[in-house]
Amino acid sequence: MNASSKTISVYIVEDQIQILKSLLKILETSGNIQLVGTALSGESAVVDIPELKPDVVLLDLELPRMDGIAVTREIKTTCPSAEVLIFTVFDNEEKVLEAIKAGASGYLLKASGTTKLLNAIYEVHAGGSIIQPNLARKLLRHFHSGSSEKLEEANKPTLTQREQEILLLIAKGVSNAEAAKLLHLSKATIRTHLEHIYRKLDVANRVEAVTEGLRKGLIQL
Repeated sequence: MNASSKTISVYIVEDQIQILKSLLKILETSGNIQLVGTALSGESAVVDIPELKPDVVLLDLELPRMDGIAVTREIKTTCPSAEVLIFTVFDNEEKVLEAIKAGASGYLLKASGTTKLLNAIYEVHAGGSIIQPNLARKLLRHFHSGSSEKLEEANKPTLTQREQEILLLIAKGVSNAEAAKLLHLSKATIRTHLEHIYRKLDVANRVEAVTEGLRKGLIQL
């Protein structure tokens, strides 16, 4: 498990009581995650979060009235340091795209196991994004259909072989720690390579890096 040594403050937004209880039990299994609050609605969450300033917000996408997309947009405006991790039952292409565009750092299906959920929290807190290969493909299709003129080869950046390897691993959903093990590198070296990738592709996070890498033909899934 890719645990962090620092205590991570987490806020949960989930309207289904049984799922909320299950999430609370899962978080209790980690000694370095501190639950700072919960909400059953998006309206309550956007009031609490700017005051509590959690590190990570675990957010249900299918909330009534104010849905997870609107909540994400509000959180990133009032508490930009909070990383938003979308939690959803359905792999809904349009809603996931909208949530990512609103500022979410990634998403997990509610069927994900304990280890996967905890690792996702550690990963987004460390500055990463949770990228599923199918989400990367959806993002690619979205950008293809929206702006095909951006595919010009003339603007294609150059990545080193190592940077391409790391970007491909990210596109396949591999965490920084897992990439370090697979490539026999330190986590600090992986972070340095990611910084170079972000700069070359003129992006700010993993989601954008994978999207740009696929769109420009630098990597293929």
